Amino acid sequence: MPDNPLILARAHYKELREARYDLAVLPWGATEAHNYHLPYGTDIVEADVIAAAAARIAASRGARIIVLPTVPYGVNTTQLDIPLTINMNPTTQMAVLHDVASSLEASGIPKLAILNSHGGNDFKQMIRELQLRHTIFFCSINWWKCLDPKEFFLEPGDHAGELETAVMFHIAPETVLPLSEAGRGAERKSKVRGFREGWAWTPRPWTKVSTDTGVGNPAAATKESGARYFAAMTEKVGTFLAEVAGIDPNNLYE
Repeated sequence: MPDNPLILARAHYKELREARYDLAVLPWGATEAHNYHLPYGTDIVEADVIAAAAARIAASRGARIIVLPTVPYGVNTTQLDIPLTINMNPTTQMAVLHDVASSLEASGIPKLAILNSHGGNDFKQMIRELQLRHTIFFCSINWWKCLDPKEFFLEPGDHAGELETAVMFHIAPETVLPLSEAGRGAERKSKVRGFREGWAWTPRPWTKVSTDTGVGNPAAATKESGARYFAAMTEKVGTFLAEVAGIDPNNLYE
């Protein structure tokens, strides 16, 4: 394992003066309601812990990797009628991403992976545009999509459901209220067939979709299922980070 520190926010200049990295990981969360039982910072906590755990796995395989501080705000344009939802517009996100990439380039870091923890964030089009303005290699990860959740959960859910609640039971149990206080996470479906089936899209006004801000019933969530999922998911993400750290972006395809 390399001697380089993994977590930038906890590192010291003395340690970083001579450090060299192949890949920076930028965890990106959001600040929003998560049903009645999970905290507003759920996406931030998940991003922090998952990025650190996956980076340790990658570092154990020889990757030179640094985890940047988590961005705590995400795209929440359809939730501003919920108290203290903090929205960051996509244009602002792109400006932040541009500045981070410029800073990493100045430090000689050639690759950046965004580890996304919020469904409202979508970095694809930003990366398409920013790639033309930077030499750094960009990629993004949605951690909850890297495994089939049905192998771990009865009803994974879309937001603050069984999957997310189980993960929080595992990584931050002190922040989770008793499940007896949680809502059912019932989702009101669109009247338009294309939106229901997922091949057409429009933003969802969240309070018209969910009474308790959850989508998915958390009732079956357990710390044990969260631990099993977390271990398998971070192993897969960590393996990905190690592969990206070691690959030549100019020789990415067979």
